[in-house]
Amino acid sequence: MKRPTNRWLWLVVIVLAAAGFALWQSLSTETLPEGIASGNGRIEATEIDIAAKAAGRIAEILVSEGDFVDKDQVLVRMDTAQLVAQKRQAEAERRRARIGIDTAKSLVVQREAEKRSAEAIVEQRRAQLLQAEQKLARTEHLVKTDAVSRQVLDDDQASERQARAALAAAEASLAASDAGINAARAQVVDAEAAVEAAGAALEYIETQITDSTLRAPRAGRVQYLIAQPGEIVAGGGRILNLVDLTDVYMTFFLPTADAGPLTIGSEVRIVLDAAPEYAIPASISYVADVAQFTPKTVETSEERQKLMFRVKARIDETLLQQHIRMVKTGLPGMAYVQVSPDAPWPPRLEENLVK
Repeated sequence: MKRPTNRWLWLVVIVLAAAGFALWQSLSTETLPEGIASGNGRIEATEIDIAAKAAGRIAEILVSEGDFVDKDQVLVRMDTAQLVAQKRQAEAERRRARIGIDTAKSLVVQREAEKRSAEAIVEQRRAQLLQAEQKLARTEHLVKTDAVSRQVLDDDQASERQARAALAAAEASLAASDAGINAARAQVVDAEAAVEAAGAALEYIETQITDSTLRAPRAGRVQYLIAQPGEIVAGGGRILNLVDLTDVYMTFFLPTADAGPLTIGSEVRIVLDAAPEYAIPASISYVADVAQFTPKTVETSEERQKLMFRVKARIDETLLQQHIRMVKTGLPGMAYVQVSPDAPWPPRLEENLVK
């Protein structure tokens, strides 16, 4: 008596399964109105890798996987002990360079004073030479009349030559003082350049310290951590991955006949497998200009119709902001495209539209 009961039970199960499969097949092969096309896709979003600009040790990570973050929020801090020490050294170098400017300017003042002294000596030597020349001229006139001895003439000639030599020496000292002033001024320029170099080095170190605090470039959600506090990462080493939930889209593929009429901004309805009762509005933001995959040959027009083009439908940012906590990437679904602007949407894609 039990065996027939089991057979009937299995028969009922098989019939129900067959009916369910038939229903699923009828829904999956839904006939769309003319002017509406569809394609399989998956929800994606712009991903951003937060990475260290320079090699170093991770001091702390201030967020966890799944956290929502705002723009400019601090995410990671790198160890800056070495950079802080370098900053103090650069500050000391700049102070030393500034003192060098004052020292060089004092040297310029000293050399200018020496030049004025040298100019005074030159004037004194010229006066002495003029006096010696005048005395020699008088002596030469008196010698002709035997008013003075020949010895006096020799003495005056020697005095005139000494005065001329003294003047030449004074003029040489004056020229040397000019060279000393130029050298002192060059030291001022060199010291000022040293101050600028020290300032540039300090700014570079301060920039590195600032860059050691990693901030979110835009609002989003932390998708996963790549490194942990205490680890040493190389320059450009990734620490965590951030997904921008205000730039969400679905990528799918359409054949030539459907992709050809599309324009940027064409309406799209996205239905996710996880929430088939809702239709999410979107718009076409990208249509590939080259087929992504093709049949083996495209010699006939029939084969060319099989060319598949990649299409991207972007969800409006305002809508995403309203439901930001529910946005998830990686979810599969279907994208329905309004190939013809006048084509009516099926009721289920219009009545259950998310707003």
